[in-house]
Amino acid sequence: MMKLLKTLMLAAMLCLQCMTAHAAIDAALLKPLAGDDPDARIEAVNAIAALASDEALTLLAALKNDNLYADPQGKVFIIANDQAFDPATGKTVTMPENVDGITANNRLRGAIDDALSALALLSPDPAQRLNSALALQKNAVAAQIPLINKALARESDPQIKDMLRLAAARANLEAPDAATRQAAVSALADSSNANLKPLLGRMLDKNPDGSYIEPDEAVRGEAARTISRINARLARTEFIGNLFYGVSLGSVLLLAALGLAITFGLMGIINMAHGELLMIGAYTTYLCQLFFRQYFPGAVDAYLLVALPAAFIVTAAVGVLLERTVIRHLYGRPLETLLATWGISLMLMQAVRTTFGAQNVEVANPSWMSGGVTVMGSLVLSYNRIAIIFFSLFVVATVWLILNKTRLGLFLRAVTQNRRMAGCVGVSTARVDMMTFGLGSGIAGLGGVALSQLGNVGPDLGQSYIIDSFMVVVLGGVGQLAGTVIAAFGLGELNKFLEPSVGAVIAKIMILVLIIVFIQKRPQGLFAMKGRSAE
Repeated sequence: MMKLLKTLMLAAMLCLQCMTAHAAIDAALLKPLAGDDPDARIEAVNAIAALASDEALTLLAALKNDNLYADPQGKVFIIANDQAFDPATGKTVTMPENVDGITANNRLRGAIDDALSALALLSPDPAQRLNSALALQKNAVAAQIPLINKALARESDPQIKDMLRLAAARANLEAPDAATRQAAVSALADSSNANLKPLLGRMLDKNPDGSYIEPDEAVRGEAARTISRINARLARTEFIGNLFYGVSLGSVLLLAALGLAITFGLMGIINMAHGELLMIGAYTTYLCQLFFRQYFPGAVDAYLLVALPAAFIVTAAVGVLLERTVIRHLYGRPLETLLATWGISLMLMQAVRTTFGAQNVEVANPSWMSGGVTVMGSLVLSYNRIAIIFFSLFVVATVWLILNKTRLGLFLRAVTQNRRMAGCVGVSTARVDMMTFGLGSGIAGLGGVALSQLGNVGPDLGQSYIIDSFMVVVLGGVGQLAGTVIAAFGLGELNKFLEPSVGAVIAKIMILVLIIVFIQKRPQGLFAMKGRSAE
């Protein structure tokens, strides 16, 4: 089916070409395509691409799609849909006899793909030109310089122009003139493409006889300076990337731990089912997505706006139900609470497996959260992670307002600091416990919404974050919102900076050991609790 579609498209291009221009391609460029010399064929492909014309695009597309033929004299024809076209004259001709198809091996097909990609520099679509310029920065050759120069003369976008200049410099590394090579090496100093380092490093290598591969000393010196500048730029890019992804991981940990900071930090409940509340929030997001896809397909990007309150309400209701039926009977008995909530977590996971299946389900990002912004040349900051960072800060600000500026927050702080005295002055401690546990559970549901935007959703989703959440709360200080924020971002950054050097598993172990040592020295965490309960 794809072969037929390509043939029909090629036939349409031929018909359009016949009705418009009748430009031709030099027969001397076409003849090597019918020969047996692989290097000559690749040179011919690059030379044809350098013409930067519609005829060149048609010919290369025909060669790629096996629609290029040659007669015994080596004359080349494009044959598709019972039509024959002579690219040397630019005219449709009668069907030739005794023609054989020109086959392309893998090496030639690679050259054709590179040539077609380079021809996209002339596309009216800026996105295509940008992608083509990015590709040329990695594999531009000297034969493509005429095409790059044509594209530079026509280009109006400053970003694409800069990329084309770097691509031209990449192609000029093999120029016969030493001054041209030196200028090309100097121009590449502004690049952050790590693929250029082996090419520049090769200039500093020696032949078996002891002579340098690059004979000119000035070019070698410039190559050494350029490699140093590229290394420095890559180091800065890596640092900024680790910084961003550390903040991103810290935001995820913060959303996962914020609800636990309330239920464990303020109420003293070791809730091992907290991870499953994250999972329930993620599955609520999945159901909202299915609902919009079925009933409001035109507004499917808005499902996330409905999923946020829905996940909060659903998980808060589950939390209130757990508190009223099980947990309220276990206050003051941490071991029994731990075992009971662990059993509840197993029940919730099995319930989800029975309802949705054991396989992961996909929650797609809305279009406005897809993609990312490119900074420093090669670092991509994804929109979904940027959105989660700001969302986590919004949730923290909201929780702070609830705890410090509302009647519920006042009662919660009173019960936390002195439960007996709060009860003596008329505070319904049982009702405060229920609402506090519901608030912490609802925040866990919001964390599940965020997690659903970073990967697939499955029954075991919460198990990946429960230990990290406890570490964040304990390190930050039990019951301290500021400590939870600092601990979450601190652990996220520490993890991302350790992973590249020691690996993900060793990084986790090192962080756990550091937390244990810290807690031995400062049992109350970063911030100590205040009030009668701290005693």
